[in-house]
Amino acid sequence: MNRLFTARFFIDRVFADNSFMPPSVTTIRVRYAETDQMGVAYHSNFLIWCEVGRVELLRQLGFEYSQMEIEHAVHLPVAEANCRYRAPARYDDVVTIETRVAALRSTVIKFAYRLFTTRPDAAEPVLLAEAETVHVSVDRAMNKCPIPEHYLSAIRGTMDD
Repeated sequence: MNRLFTARFFIDRVFADNSFMPPSVTTIRVRYAETDQMGVAYHSNFLIWCEVGRVELLRQLGFEYSQMEIEHAVHLPVAEANCRYRAPARYDDVVTIETRVAALRSTVIKFAYRLFTTRPDAAEPVLLAEAETVHVSVDRAMNKCPIPEHYLSAIRGTMDD
């Protein structure tokens, strides 16, 4: 099966599935420094904005990513990232980032994202991009390790009916 089709199907399923909690919603404004000469946001910024959404989702669950690193020596480096661009983000757009936990194992977590903006000429929000990131839980020496149970429990709670 085509990998792009598989990723697209996965993101559609995650955001349409009511067994997941409502997505965490965060907004950012596209800064001039994030754009090219035509005022269009550079593509790599979308993954940075996904990170903003991911960190805010964890905050909404009652903990901070830095807390995992400092108190438990657990880090979540990105092992895989996919982004499907649908429309350009432009200078000064307000971008809404929807973030959900899409999959969870003891050492791996997958997040799914949708990024939107509003435009005066569009009746509905404009879908800018859909993305997903996969993170592996590692210790300071970059050895795979389990995510501490109290974090897993909080994250699992977002995935229950």
